[in-house]
Amino acid sequence: MLMPSKTKFRKQMRGRMQGDAQTGNAPSFGSFGLQATVEDM
Repeated sequence: MLMPSKTKFRKQMRGRMQGDAQTGNAPSFGSFGLQATVEDM
């Protein structure tokens, strides 16, 4: 694989992702999904 011998800047680490998810954060499966999100049993 070809690689440059010298680069001016290395790729920076992304760090910890912060914030809420943009997609896939809504409960699915109707009332069963809501039951799974309720904390008291």
